[in-house]
Amino acid sequence: MSELFGGVLAAGPVAESVGDGAWVQAMLDFEAALARASAAAGVVPVAAADEIEKHCRAEEYDAGALGAAAVRIGNPAGPLVRALTARVGPAAAAYVHLGATSQDVLDTAAMLVTARALAALRDDLVACAEMLARSAEEHADTVLAGRSLLQQAPPVTFGLTAAGWLGGVVAALRQLDRVRDHRLAVQFGGAVGTAAALGEHGVPVFTELARRLRLAEPTLPWHTERSRIAEIAGALGQTCGAVAKIARDVTLLAQTEVAEVAEQGPPGSGGSSTMPHKRNPVAAVLAAGAAAQAPGLVATVLSSAAHEYQRAAGSWHAEWRPLVELLRSTGSAVHWLRVCLSRLHIDPARMRANLAGSGGVLVAEHVAVEVVSASEGAVGRQQAGDLVAACCAEAVRGDLAELLAADPVIGKYLDRKRIDELLEPSGYLGAANDFRLRALAEWGGMTR
Repeated sequence: MSELFGGVLAAGPVAESVGDGAWVQAMLDFEAALARASAAAGVVPVAAADEIEKHCRAEEYDAGALGAAAVRIGNPAGPLVRALTARVGPAAAAYVHLGATSQDVLDTAAMLVTARALAALRDDLVACAEMLARSAEEHADTVLAGRSLLQQAPPVTFGLTAAGWLGGVVAALRQLDRVRDHRLAVQFGGAVGTAAALGEHGVPVFTELARRLRLAEPTLPWHTERSRIAEIAGALGQTCGAVAKIARDVTLLAQTEVAEVAEQGPPGSGGSSTMPHKRNPVAAVLAAGAAAQAPGLVATVLSSAAHEYQRAAGSWHAEWRPLVELLRSTGSAVHWLRVCLSRLHIDPARMRANLAGSGGVLVAEHVAVEVVSASEGAVGRQQAGDLVAACCAEAVRGDLAELLAADPVIGKYLDRKRIDELLEPSGYLGAANDFRLRALAEWGGMTR
């Protein structure tokens, strides 16, 4: 990753877990586990497995040199196997990589790298969920204008808003957990998925290899059946979607004209190279920027899924970079969301002021609903809505409550006192609190 842009687009702990060193170690973990699994099956001498495992440490190898040598066979696993074979004693050299092919090494390494990246990603996501749950608790009664098509709409609570954000994070966590627990599987089938080089020992080595690496044991090798890679990409894309929604809302609510939330970071954060007054919600901006990388990367991974015959020519190779970048970008997006939420300042007074500035029109629907009820259906829903809408249109030149009370139909069923009560935003929140509590209960169920 570029050193110039890495601090922004490769932030957080996931970036390190998908770096070159992590990939080399994951490939070596495969080779060590293969030697041990083969020894357990009686295919490889225990002493040879000991010798192989001893040299499966990434610090012994030069990732740059492996990458340069990869062009000879089209992947870095082959050069790594040669380097490992050269390091072990002559008695063990014959047993390095026995029965495996390069794709077994790299596909399994991809699963190991993904598992380790998801563990780091999950920690940040859980921290985000915890902060959102606290906001949902603390702002149960904080009323603000809802927004529909970027225009003010009937009121909501910030507690419900935070609960909605929490719902997206919880859904992402559930999907990532499902992928981690059930879809990260070992790859082992040799040249064409038959493990022919091991004869009758193929399946026992397959099973033991999965156990040692703590990966799922698939029914059969999946060299050209790429649903696992697609599901990883989909889960990461979904996670970025959840992050992007929250980040977008924060940037909109932090606009100068709205100013209902703000990031309160350390001195210097959120500044501008030109405008001294600026206090940008920079963590939300960076979360949105990192998350925006995901759709294109997911599309590239999915478009690479058509692998021909038993081993693919090019489609497999096309997955490597976008998968790494997708893990890195998702990790960065979630990291910046965590920073954003840790800095987020909620301004209930400003929310209330923005509501008051609407002159009551945001809850005019409440009046229409009450007219239908008070008239016992004599005034239909459509008629009541049209009458109230006409008063709202006139409210730019007068007091809405007075206009409503003066309307001959509305005034027949509602007096001025009742109209004032109906125009109080906190009285028109419907099931907001019930929905908020349901979201918190769902999150609580995940933490028990």
